[in-house]
Amino acid sequence: MKRSNLMVGLLSVLVVFTVAAAFKVAHTVVIPLMIAWLLSYICGPVVNYLVHKKVPLGVAVFAVLVLVLFVCYLGGVFLGGRVSDVLAQSPRYVNQLNAIYQDVVSGLDVPEDFLADINWARQLGPKLAALSGSVAVFMGNFLGKLILVLIFLVFMLLGKPYFKYKMAAAFPPDRATQFTEMIASISKQIGQYLVVKVAISGTTGVMVWVALTLLKVEFALTWGALAFFLNFIPSIGSILASIPPILLAIVQYYPSVWTPVLTAVVLLLIQMTMGNVIEPKIMGDSLNLSPVVILLSLIFFGWMWGMTGALLSVPIAAAIKIVCENIDALKPISILMGSGKQFMKEKAKV
Repeated sequence: MKRSNLMVGLLSVLVVFTVAAAFKVAHTVVIPLMIAWLLSYICGPVVNYLVHKKVPLGVAVFAVLVLVLFVCYLGGVFLGGRVSDVLAQSPRYVNQLNAIYQDVVSGLDVPEDFLADINWARQLGPKLAALSGSVAVFMGNFLGKLILVLIFLVFMLLGKPYFKYKMAAAFPPDRATQFTEMIASISKQIGQYLVVKVAISGTTGVMVWVALTLLKVEFALTWGALAFFLNFIPSIGSILASIPPILLAIVQYYPSVWTPVLTAVVLLLIQMTMGNVIEPKIMGDSLNLSPVVILLSLIFFGWMWGMTGALLSVPIAAAIKIVCENIDALKPISILMGSGKQFMKEKAKV
């Protein structure tokens, strides 16, 4: 019996990693599908509300789709403006970097002309051309994935209002009720996750913006926006968002070291506190997920789908836990994935 259970466990692990490898290979289709699935939990309630108000389903979906495109457009305009600001100031920072280079060379007693024989145009030209090509490829891939996301989202939204009726017709009443409650629970918890995540990311972005403004580090709004977006990646995103403004402060205030050091201390304090202390606690409580499960989910889905997988890791983990809650044979897995605080409270009451 024990040997049989061991074989079942090993086969289950093998199946999980086989499916993960297949999803990793098919990431060009699976990632847009998962993003559309996540967006459907945001847009679905709006579509249901409009349909409840007697708005035709096609019109409701079209209106939501236009809203999504408008938000993407605003995000693109904002991002383009920030990039333009940085590029406009780039010559000044190139001169500052050159001054830093001259100081370093003189401080190390290196001949100033030891790099003079290098043909920078010949060295950097192919790299810049390759970089331009990479940017073009990235934009093409992004637009292609965006179109796929919108197509998947439309079909998901068109089917949402009829889901509960299909469940009632397809299964016995008790089973249909169980499935409907399970899907409703997934939607509720993922909605809670998104609300908390947006609140934490927004707070982090505002704090970074205010701190850098007070320290007079340039492009404070840009770094605040970067902190907002990267904070959607659990734990590591908040740290990555601190690196560019710290480097900029070093260049901007050279040869002074106090402002760059203060910038690093303030940013790391904000990001470490919000990203590695407050956020895991709040996310673990709101989704009833163990911090260890959140970390392992981040590692696993980050390996499978990169940055997008890291972004989707917590909602997917929450959905898996809720599904396990509603299947008797998998309830132990659901309990192990939980924070366990409710059991500690129950024991304390006894």
